[in-house]
Amino acid sequence: MRKTADYIIEMRYNLLEMIKKMCFQQIIRMASEMGLVGRERENAILANCLRSKRPEFLIVYGRRRVGKTYLIRDFFREKFSFYTTGIPDEKTRNQLKAFNESLMLYGDKTKIIPKDWFEAFRRLRQLLERDNVCREYSSGKRVVFLDEVPWMDTARSDFKSAFDFFWNSWGSAQEDLLLIVCGSATSWIINNIIDDKGGFHNRITKRMHLEPFTLGECEQFFLSNGIRLNRDKIIENYMIFGGIPYYLNLYDRKLSSAQNVDSLILDQNGDLYNEYEHLFRSLYKNATNHMKVIETIAQKRRGVQRTELAAESGISDGEGLTKVLRELEQCGFIRKYENLTSRKNGCFYQVTDPYVLFSLTFLNEKKKKSWQNFMRSPEFYAWRGNAFEIVCLNHISQIKAALGISGVESSEYSWKSKKKSGGAQIDLLIDRRDDVINLCEMKYTDTEFVIDKKYRDELLKKTEVFVEEVHPDKSIHLTFISANGLKENENADVIQNVIGPEKLFAL
Repeated sequence: MRKTADYIIEMRYNLLEMIKKMCFQQIIRMASEMGLVGRERENAILANCLRSKRPEFLIVYGRRRVGKTYLIRDFFREKFSFYTTGIPDEKTRNQLKAFNESLMLYGDKTKIIPKDWFEAFRRLRQLLERDNVCREYSSGKRVVFLDEVPWMDTARSDFKSAFDFFWNSWGSAQEDLLLIVCGSATSWIINNIIDDKGGFHNRITKRMHLEPFTLGECEQFFLSNGIRLNRDKIIENYMIFGGIPYYLNLYDRKLSSAQNVDSLILDQNGDLYNEYEHLFRSLYKNATNHMKVIETIAQKRRGVQRTELAAESGISDGEGLTKVLRELEQCGFIRKYENLTSRKNGCFYQVTDPYVLFSLTFLNEKKKKSWQNFMRSPEFYAWRGNAFEIVCLNHISQIKAALGISGVESSEYSWKSKKKSGGAQIDLLIDRRDDVINLCEMKYTDTEFVIDKKYRDELLKKTEVFVEEVHPDKSIHLTFISANGLKENENADVIQNVIGPEKLFAL
């Protein structure tokens, strides 16, 4: 009898586990069906947090407008044990007032605004300890979502110490608690929680850095919204809007791509007309230096070194500049890289956010009134060629996958000859740990690119000058990246690798 009872208990346990597993798979499937294009990795992280048998503290961060809040709220279908959000540019009193409104919405009867953050988190704990607290149906977990936390941490408030005490004195011992903290001010999240040396040190159980959509995900997004664009147009849209879901979601399918740019960005009543300034003002308390630095960096397409940046921006080369550069890099607006040929002179900083680059090129001086009129002009083609290089830089993982080197460590940079005459310039080098350097040519043309005899000789000359000046102890592979592919002919034999749109759009 005892063996039979044990067998029944075991069967019940296995059945429950199977049902739970099916529920988690259903969660991921539903998230996909609800329009969360891509984000498979992020959906899996959220599902694993629910499956976990321990308390989970998940940090979600990334560029403003990248879809962090949308992802979390849609995944859980708004079924939280508690949800609140910080308010931009408000003092402690109003932040606590907003927190109190959320407490009352979820059943707290106190009504009085907390006098400080310690009281606010004490009342949150009491709310979560109630028997009737809302729980996620498949796991039974209590899910707490604190959105835009950096805005809650106002000057001279006790927010961080109270939040620290809430998690370390109680939350970290609750096996059925999933705490999600989100913020667009990525630098605050990194400095105050992820890299914290105090109470949050080693307390984070999972982190999620939400990246902009890739070209392939943009294609999925447009299709899911009933917008059919050929890949040329998707690339052009990426050059302007980047892979930012919020911007793409404003796209009007009744209008052409050019009409969308005019109505959203160039029209003074457009939703994104003032987005550039709002972007920085919402992230940094004093954004003037951030904007000055990024505008200086953007003037040099392939990046600028720190000493030159300090001289041209007017910001002294000290801790202030270090902080600004770090925060811009953490928020994904710029990248910092070393150049094989000039390491002794320090790192380079380069703007890699397509929307920011577009804004600095066309909006700051209000140069263009109509994108429809600008298209097909010589200036348009020059801009498009430069912008395509940034698209490629944002798809290095797809390029490396196409080359079969996804697992190989590499550095990516541009190079310019020091010769005053007879020199050369290479837009992108992929300097690999497996003793190969890919010299990449990137071309955006309306049809297949054709290498003629003159261009073939230019490519060979570039390679020759690079080897002569740099003396690399690695093999050199000429690689061609094209928005519309490369036409095979007798001059194309110098190219060892061709990467076309099907590779750039790989998921």
